[in-house]
Amino acid sequence: MDAIARTDSTSLYATRPSSAPKQEMDGEMFLSLLVTQLQNQDPSSPMDTNQMISQTTQLAMMEQITALTTTGTENFSLQMRMAAATLVGQDVSYTGADGTTVTGVASSVSYSDAVPQVTIDGISIALDAISGITASPSAA
Repeated sequence: MDAIARTDSTSLYATRPSSAPKQEMDGEMFLSLLVTQLQNQDPSSPMDTNQMISQTTQLAMMEQITALTTTGTENFSLQMRMAAATLVGQDVSYTGADGTTVTGVASSVSYSDAVPQVTIDGISIALDAISGITASPSAA
């Protein structure tokens, strides 16, 4: 049984998962820096309590701002999806590859990309490339 345990333990640690270096500061990195700072502080001159509270408050604020940013991004994405959905059945215009204004009826919407794609007369156009909307004659 000991041989099995050794085999299992070596297989667990034989390949360590590699991770790319973080490009953004997050709560985990901030907390790691704080713990390192506490571990390496001079015992004869410990960190000021007010300074520690200030750093902990900064961590909490950073986490809340990150959550707020995520919520804002999700809201913007939802607004783009709703705006694209309202175009179905409408006459819309966009600038073609040759620089002329092209007008057609929006028949469907795809949400597979970050920016919704509106199908206009069989051509997929990004929502942000649409320059105008006109009520179709059948809707009037």
